[in-house]
Amino acid sequence: MQPFTALSAIAAPLPIQNVDTDMIIPKQFLKTIKRTGLAEGLFYEMRYDVDGKKIEDFVLHREPYTKAEILISLDNFGCGSSREHAPWALLDFGIRCVIAPSYADIFYNNCFKNGILPIVLPKDKVNELMRVAEQSDNQITIDLNNQIIRAQNIEYPFDVDAFRKKCLLQGLDDIGLTMEKSQAIHSFESGKRTQTPWLFAANS
Repeated sequence: MQPFTALSAIAAPLPIQNVDTDMIIPKQFLKTIKRTGLAEGLFYEMRYDVDGKKIEDFVLHREPYTKAEILISLDNFGCGSSREHAPWALLDFGIRCVIAPSYADIFYNNCFKNGILPIVLPKDKVNELMRVAEQSDNQITIDLNNQIIRAQNIEYPFDVDAFRKKCLLQGLDDIGLTMEKSQAIHSFESGKRTQTPWLFAANS
């Protein structure tokens, strides 16, 4: 997983409450278990009409938001089903950070596991950053180490769980965390082979 330390990027405003996972990535794009190629389906029903024609005024189709790496939205972002394809699609588009007043729990957890930083801020601060994102000078900096958002010379501190912060800073997903214990796992397995060799006889 790619580490997340600091990010200075374009922020895209999406002032919608209850953005559910089917809005983020509709069900027809869930046929794959690959994490790539899902950007095509991101917010598909908001980006394209029923004939598949691009809806030009959707935020992610407008410059400079086509290159956005930060998404700012409203309450209960990521509600609905637990599909992990939702953070995969955001990440495949290039979104590394979402800022909102609240999230659905499963989506929130899935973001951390896939290298996306979901930041929770009070509604008034989210609205301030939304206004920044709507302006031409819409670069926002996320400093995870110091837990600060910087926008137009204003700083917005945010909270993040210490363990999840460590995982993002070091780029550790569940597999990476397990591999940190590889020496202990190897020692345990070696000890077991010595203590109970009959358990391993079929594999030798």
